[in-house]
Amino acid sequence: MSALTSLQVSSIISYLIAILIPALDAVIPVLPSETVIIALGVATAGSTDPRIALLVACAALGAFLGDNLSYLLGRRFGPWVERRFFRGEKGARRRAWAERSLERFGMQLIVVCRFFPGGRTAVTLCCGIVGYSRRRFVAATAASGLIWASYSFSIGRLGGKAFQDAPWAGFAVAFGVTVALSGLVELIRRVISGRRRTATSGRGHAGPAEADDPGERPSGGASGEAGTNDSSPVHHASDNSPARTCR
Repeated sequence: MSALTSLQVSSIISYLIAILIPALDAVIPVLPSETVIIALGVATAGSTDPRIALLVACAALGAFLGDNLSYLLGRRFGPWVERRFFRGEKGARRRAWAERSLERFGMQLIVVCRFFPGGRTAVTLCCGIVGYSRRRFVAATAASGLIWASYSFSIGRLGGKAFQDAPWAGFAVAFGVTVALSGLVELIRRVISGRRRTATSGRGHAGPAEADDPGERPSGGASGEAGTNDSSPVHHASDNSPARTCR
């Protein structure tokens, strides 16, 4: 309980955690950024201090910085990033999914990718590798960070208010809700993906169906060939450098 109660708006540690953990989580996915922001929400559930808004802003800033750090790494150190984050068969499928989805959905994918398991790291790194428009990326990650921070913090506050005398119980419930919602989003995405592949197969097997998640093998083609059916790399006219495909 002491760990939760120490995360208060009056503590500088709370603000540092709110920025650093979401920022580093982009390139070190094992860091529990969502868990930390939920905990901050639980710990401040009984407070009406206006500095709570500053905590949320710090969390959003941390998420924004982490996303743009990933972009910078992908842009400046593409070959190393591909070896480090996209090695092996599973990594190749995740990279191919990110590039195809980015070409199809653009900024919308960047906004929502952090709600998919493994999506944030794959998409933000791939944006840098393929030379996605920096202006569009900055705008999308600013919106994404604010949405994610507000969502996670609000879930934590709801849990904390429901169990004011037992903050750990409130944290457990809030965390369980986020896990359930993430699972529901993933389930819906997989159902839509399955229906799309079925529809593609029903049109006479015109080509291999695309995988719509990082860990899914495209049907009708070997994993090493994932992503090769893209007609053009992701690129926007506002980016002055030539686009590169993830390879």
